Amino acid sequence: MANNVYRFNEKSIDFAYRRRSVDNEHPETFHSHLGIELLLIHQGRGTLIVNNRSYRIEPGMLCVFQPYQLHRVRPDYSDGQSFERSLTVFEPTLFEAYFEKWPLLHAFFARLHRERLPDPCLYGIGDDHMLAHLFRDFRDRSLRMTEAERGEEISLFLINLFHAIKPMWNRSEGETSPSAARKLHRAEEILSWIETNYHLPYRLDDLAAALHLSPYHLSHLFKDAIGVSISEYISTRRIHEAVRLLATTDKPVSLIAEEIGLTNVSYFCKLFKENMNATPHQYRKRWMDRYFRL
Repeated sequence: MANNVYRFNEKSIDFAYRRRSVDNEHPETFHSHLGIELLLIHQGRGTLIVNNRSYRIEPGMLCVFQPYQLHRVRPDYSDGQSFERSLTVFEPTLFEAYFEKWPLLHAFFARLHRERLPDPCLYGIGDDHMLAHLFRDFRDRSLRMTEAERGEEISLFLINLFHAIKPMWNRSEGETSPSAARKLHRAEEILSWIETNYHLPYRLDDLAAALHLSPYHLSHLFKDAIGVSISEYISTRRIHEAVRLLATTDKPVSLIAEEIGLTNVSYFCKLFKENMNATPHQYRKRWMDRYFRL
């Protein structure tokens, strides 16, 4: 069974077919992408956290993560369980023109990567479903495609993929997903508070008072549900916003630090480098260099 991740080049996509993880060998952290990610889960259980909500991971689940959307997949590896998935990550604007020949499909494609999605998941996609076959067939073709064929093959794969997703997505609108039919989890209330206040100086006592919980209970509840501490998540959320601002604005680094709640620019630069392996200035330069090459 293929576990490879195929990284074609900066101008195309990342792709993996039935990538399998066991014993937490590929630990997932909160992260986002410059492009859109489609994740099809073949096997495994656990928790997905996106849009300040948690969703139950189950086989046959398709997840759509939009550009710059912070998310985390937490597989459950207890009792010898494994996590197996197919995925593709790509920059949607690079393939927009290929969809323009089909106005309805183009509108759907644009919606999935531009508009806010109330529910990012579809369910009930088995291994005999067309989507699973599309991932498998593209893996098979990628093993023998030539450089001249690559751009066309990738474009056809994405067009067929979104064409298969479109009717299922339209049917799912208005329906209640398996993960939505429950009361809001306390950890999600914490995530919502953080989303509103991460740009302000953080004090655990303020959060505890807002949710009428003790600081001790609050901290342990969040760590158990989300997998990281509150302070770690806030740091990740701040860096995530800094990445977006560095890539999409020309605001100075000092102003970006202030806008994400850090008044000490030196600390911000240190924190950014620890998370991104580059200073804010280096990251912006690399992003701009890549953008102009495209």
